[in-house]
Parts: sequence; C-alpha cells; structure tokens
Amino acid sequence: MTTFIGKPVTLVGPQLRVGDKAPDFVLMANDLTLKSLNDFGKKCKIISVVPSIDTGICDAQTRRFNEELAGTDNLVVITVSADLPFAQARWCGAAGLDGVITLSDYYDHAFGKAYGLLMREWNLLARAVFVLNENNEIVYVEYLDNVNEHPDYDAALAVAKNL
Repeated sequence: MTTFIGKPVTLVGPQLRVGDKAPDFVLMANDLTLKSLNDFGKKCKIISVVPSIDTGICDAQTRRFNEELAGTDNLVVITVSADLPFAQARWCGAAGLDGVITLSDYYDHAFGKAYGLLMREWNLLARAVFVLNENNEIVYVEYLDNVNEHPDYDAALAVAKNL
C-alpha cells in the first residue's frame, strides 16, 4: 500500500519492473516545448519523479541527483512532476540550477498512468526513481510506499554511475 501524508492512495497504472522497456512519454518542458523520451537519445537516464518540486523532500531529491551526476556525459537526469512548467521554471531559477531538466505531467497525467504513479486522490505523481540504460530499458526502479520519504539515493546512483 502506498501512502501520502499518512493516508492511503490509489496509484493508477501498472508498476514497471527491471527489464521492462520504459514507456515513451510526451511532457512539457519549462520553455513550453514538448519532450519525449526519445529526445534524450542514447544517453542513460535517471527519471526522478516527485509530487511537487516546491516541497522539501522533492527539492532535496532533485538537487541530489543533479549535483551528484553533474558533468556525466553519458547520463541525463530528468525530474518529472505534475507541477505547472511555470512553477518548475521558477523553482529552477530560485534554486540556481539552470541545467536541471524538469518536465511537467500536468496536462493529461499520461506519464503518471503509464508509469503507475498517478495518485488518483490528489492528481499528483507518487515518488519514484527509474534508471534507464541507453536502450531505455529499466535497470533500476524504486516505488516508495510512503511518498513522504526520501528514495534510496545511494542505490540509484550506484547503478547509474556503473552504466
């Protein structure tokens, strides 16, 4: 069972597993352009999913993955939330993190449904981390049972750094 602020939530969509091909997506970037998984090419990817960029754990999660993997040529960190692109852009500016890639699933929640992360009761995304290889195959996944906890940064980073 998954909880958010101490209450059970219903996650819409299937939970993905190691070995699955990551579903493609179309999400909105801060500049209001649409981005798909294929736009990131053959790079390995960390998809860091957060409920809202403006909260303490989500802020820490976004910073940690981006700071630890800065300058890694073959890897891209993608932060996904249901926040409006304007809020994501404001957060990036206030945080002084210009190179952070934030994508928004606010419009139709198709990403949340495809990745099994849409919290029906809140229309927000549950917290999760996916590490994809260059072929967009999932090599690491963590769905958090308690959305209000930090992910296992060390485990995800160890996998990502070894790709």
